[in-house]
Amino acid sequence: MGPHPAVAAIRLAVRRVLHDVLNEVSRTTAAARPAAAASAHPGAPTGPGATHPGPGAAPAGEPPLVLVACSGGADSMALASALAFEARKLAVRAGAITVDHGLQAGSDLRAAEVAARLSALDLDPVEAVTVTVGREGGPEAAARDARYAALDEAAERLGAAAVLLGHTRDDQAETVLLGLARGSGIRSLSGMAAVSGASGRYRRPFLHLDRQTARKACLVQSLPVWDDPMNADPAYTRSRLRHEGLPALEKSLGKGVVEALARTAQLCRDDADALDRWAADADAAVRDEAGLLECAKLYALPPAVRRRVLRRAAIAEGAPAGSLFARHIEELDRLITGWRGQGAINLPGRVVARRQGGRLVIRQG
Repeated sequence: MGPHPAVAAIRLAVRRVLHDVLNEVSRTTAAARPAAAASAHPGAPTGPGATHPGPGAAPAGEPPLVLVACSGGADSMALASALAFEARKLAVRAGAITVDHGLQAGSDLRAAEVAARLSALDLDPVEAVTVTVGREGGPEAAARDARYAALDEAAERLGAAAVLLGHTRDDQAETVLLGLARGSGIRSLSGMAAVSGASGRYRRPFLHLDRQTARKACLVQSLPVWDDPMNADPAYTRSRLRHEGLPALEKSLGKGVVEALARTAQLCRDDADALDRWAADADAAVRDEAGLLECAKLYALPPAVRRRVLRRAAIAEGAPAGSLFARHIEELDRLITGWRGQGAINLPGRVVARRQGGRLVIRQG
């Protein structure tokens, strides 16, 4: 008799991701062999131009390391158990990181308890990492930034090929609604990517599984889970959306809202990726010999492509991507489509944009 359907579903999702990681590591290793052979030659180059193993490269002869980011909640504990099970059957080392945000009394003890549970699953290495949460962007964004910084550091230090995250289809639906409420563009509505981060470090195997499947998998495996009280605190926007907003939508529109929102995220991501590629190709075509953006050529582009070219240009000159909002791009766009002799526009990162002689000049202020 096979495993419970919920357990089978989470294991299959993780198995697929691990196969992807192994294939990518194999391709990277194969590509590195000629460079390694060349570097062994007495005349091979050294220094900044030489070829070195990329991030996440395992020591020679060792299987790649895959980490799971685990809070102790049902989603991440289900993910940790599936990783531990599947790694035994594949050439993969499996470890775990739990992050203590220090936002609740006794959080250090909770992190130590979670780490002990992860070690009991035969994951190794297992680390509990303490972070300091700032204030920029609000409590939720600040905690997320601190968490990802800690995961990045651990992945680099341990040489991990990938870090698995337990976001589910329900999390994806919430992310789409939050983007919609902010009035963001199609990229925000595309939600979370299955693969993201530097060199595709972060993997989300559960984006097509609902939260209930993960919880059921923990129940049938007798895995203890911890429900973070902050996830039920109405002071947080995502918590209100989870416990009030989405249930109200399902009551008004019927079941299937979560699935529809997750499907919308994928469709938006496909469209956004295509538009980004179009903008990248168009960028060179709208510049003069000196590399300045020509306003007439920009005007001829479809608005969605033009705004992406403008955003790329602002980021290239030093505007932080995370601080560059739709209103900034709209102001830039008006220099092209609604030119009335207006003055320079100040952008985040002390970047200034102005229209001069039919050119859009974007520079550090």
